[in-house]
Amino acid sequence: MKKKQLILGLLAIVALAGLAVWGRGRIHFDFGVFRTQVAQADWRLIGIGIGCIYLGLVLRAARWAYLIRYQKKVSPLSLVSPQVLGFTAVALIGRVADPVRPYLVSKKTNLELSAQFAVYVVERLFDAGSLALIFSIAMLWVPTEEIMKAMPHTGPLAQLGAHHALLSSLIARYGGLILTLLGALFLVLVRVGSNSFAALCEQGVGLVSRKLGEAIGHRIRAFRNGLSAMHSLGDLASVLGLSLAMWVLIALAYLLSCRAFVAAPELASITPQKSVLVMVASGGASIFQLPILGWFTQVGLVAIVLSLVLGAGHEAATACAATLLLVTFLSIVPVGLIWAQFEHVSLRNVTAESEHAGDDLDVAESTGAAQ
Repeated sequence: MKKKQLILGLLAIVALAGLAVWGRGRIHFDFGVFRTQVAQADWRLIGIGIGCIYLGLVLRAARWAYLIRYQKKVSPLSLVSPQVLGFTAVALIGRVADPVRPYLVSKKTNLELSAQFAVYVVERLFDAGSLALIFSIAMLWVPTEEIMKAMPHTGPLAQLGAHHALLSSLIARYGGLILTLLGALFLVLVRVGSNSFAALCEQGVGLVSRKLGEAIGHRIRAFRNGLSAMHSLGDLASVLGLSLAMWVLIALAYLLSCRAFVAAPELASITPQKSVLVMVASGGASIFQLPILGWFTQVGLVAIVLSLVLGAGHEAATACAATLLLVTFLSIVPVGLIWAQFEHVSLRNVTAESEHAGDDLDVAESTGAAQ
């Protein structure tokens, strides 16, 4: 894992260096304007945005407590600590620290680690589905011409749009909703007949690679364990409701943070729909989060979106992108570091322990599945 992180870090450095060389003679950046944008920002709105992120972590803890209530009833507030420490570790160490949250929940509740990793997978799927649903609803109110304007900056969609503009705009508008429906179908298939569905995937993928087919089948059966937390449609609706409420709070944090830059009309008047676009772009930039270095790549990518899609100046876009990183990603770090001191937790050590525990769990489960 460390070798992979090193390679990704080197690639990111090369990409940043190339971007700097490319933009040196093309983009004029006035640091005086940048400082003015920051100084004139409405920090009350930014503070409310940080509050939304904190409240979202409480909802995340409540969702986890709900998902494990058939295993053990615990107070939702008791699971806030693993969420805070886990996201602090991700912010400082990178995505390699993702297993910290299920690992700490397992330690705190004395429940099996395998069950908590299954819950982690389920909550991530609900995160993706909720975000896709919010994005799809937001896109219904974005004019087609605005979608076409953004199309040249959307990678594969841009290539498709060059030849099939209508199809490309339809995918951009309804793609998230289609993915949400496919995700819901996947949940139903796994929940109702995990063994049959896993066997079907094993046979299908096994035609190409036997090992890959077995791994996918094993993952589907393990995922079924996480879905066992939902015994009825009421359980499903409750988890979905908590997920949507959490992501609405996150979207509100993005909206308020952008509108805080009152000196930039493009940002101060941003609509909720466009703020969702920024949120999706920021989320995509953070998928392969690297320690420290990833902060700068995320700021750069979000600033590009704010400039190209909203028409904000480079200075305002960069100031806003940096603030979004602070509000939505780094604001938890001071609280997490203080909390770690009170609980005598070393974030670096617990990250290594959770990674090794996850690897050992995969080996044990694969061996058991093969027997």
